[in-house]
Amino acid sequence: MASSSSLKEDSIQKHSVHTLVFRSLKRSHDMFISEQDGLPRNYPETDRLTLSIKYRDQYGGLKTPITNQITEGEESNKVTNQKQILSKKQFALPDVIATSNKLSENDKESKQIVQYQTKTQQQAAAQVPSPALQAQQLQQRLRTAPQTPRPTWHPPWKLYRVISGHGGWVRSVAVEPGNQWFATGSADRTIKIWDLGTAKLKLSLTGHISSVRGLVVSPRHPYLFSCGEDKSVKCWDLEQNKVVRHYHGHLSACYDIAIHPTIDILVTCGRDSTVRVWDIRTKACVHTLAGHTNTVASVRTQAVDPQIISGSHDSTIRLWDLAAGRTLSTLTNHKKSVRALALHPNEFTFASAGPDNIKQWKFPDGDFLQNLSGHSAIINSLVANQDGVLISAADNGSIYAWDWRSGYCFQRLHTAPQPGSLDSENGIFNMAFDMSGTRLITAEADKTIKIYKEDDEATEQSHPLNWKPQILKSKRY
Repeated sequence: MASSSSLKEDSIQKHSVHTLVFRSLKRSHDMFISEQDGLPRNYPETDRLTLSIKYRDQYGGLKTPITNQITEGEESNKVTNQKQILSKKQFALPDVIATSNKLSENDKESKQIVQYQTKTQQQAAAQVPSPALQAQQLQQRLRTAPQTPRPTWHPPWKLYRVISGHGGWVRSVAVEPGNQWFATGSADRTIKIWDLGTAKLKLSLTGHISSVRGLVVSPRHPYLFSCGEDKSVKCWDLEQNKVVRHYHGHLSACYDIAIHPTIDILVTCGRDSTVRVWDIRTKACVHTLAGHTNTVASVRTQAVDPQIISGSHDSTIRLWDLAAGRTLSTLTNHKKSVRALALHPNEFTFASAGPDNIKQWKFPDGDFLQNLSGHSAIINSLVANQDGVLISAADNGSIYAWDWRSGYCFQRLHTAPQPGSLDSENGIFNMAFDMSGTRLITAEADKTIKIYKEDDEATEQSHPLNWKPQILKSKRY
């Protein structure tokens, strides 16, 4: 039995798939098409329906024909052309009117070119301006160059309180997130906490052995963080009023400090040209962001990438990738040291300040927006509030108030040194808005803290904008 089955398998001829497919195709042709060489049968009704569909698809929206001028020699051919058009109308739509031009007198049997035009096309053709008018409109557009947007009116700022108490230059200031008190750090190595409403001293903290250059209050913990020229970064427990953590790692003076808004990390920078990222709980240095070639004077953090922004005395601004610990982009537009940075509270933009200019940038790539020119001094601090007011303070005691959107400077102030101090001691080292954005706290070189507020009695009529539109010059940096 096994031998007989093997013989049957050997007798069956095996074919390829290609042969089997075409054999099946030939059988299908033999079954359904009796005359394989002939063309399919013509059905006039089907042809007429197909042509009608094509006419409707291509010329369904066309209404009015183009009127062609007929010369005297072609009058005799007019009747012939009309007969040819009528013979073709049996396949055309009822709302389509066609006219044809005879190509030549010897070519009477040639195809006629049918032209169509809609009423809307005629109206559009009638509205096309002449070339002279087009040139005039182009010149007018070139003449009207883009202008600066009109600035928003803001009430002017005025000094309403001066606080004395420190024994040295006041180098740093920070406001508590609850808007009840603020802290200041000084060259007298102390940190003082003041009541924001009454300006009374609430507490003095000692522990630094050099100037306190940076302060920040945590919004999630009862902690105050400070850094100073003694290379130390400290965490103060405000419930016990003592230092609970030290963060060691900076090789030189520490100049600025910032806390991440959503993650429990701390960011510091200093004279060792690095930006260091610390874990608040474990005190470990998570990242040492190297890349700057000179003192890093300012650092800011935000919840989205780039989460760290730093400005340095090497005239560059770096946007950092926190997860990878590397630079996302380097902005080299400044020509002098960048000492101050400010993030807009609502927009995805930030500003940087140097002795050459104040520049505005757009996240996330650091695209340049505009220059704010006029504050020709060493700008130490830059702050912005929710109303779109940008304040810059300089080493010579000058305070400029800017409208963020238009870049218009609507007020210029100059601080007065405290009686008994030198006239040269009128510099401003740091500033901070309170949480409402209506009070401005400045830390100054005459050992005082000054608080400014908006003038409640000012109106647009009493303090009008002295603004004139200016033509924007195309600047790339």
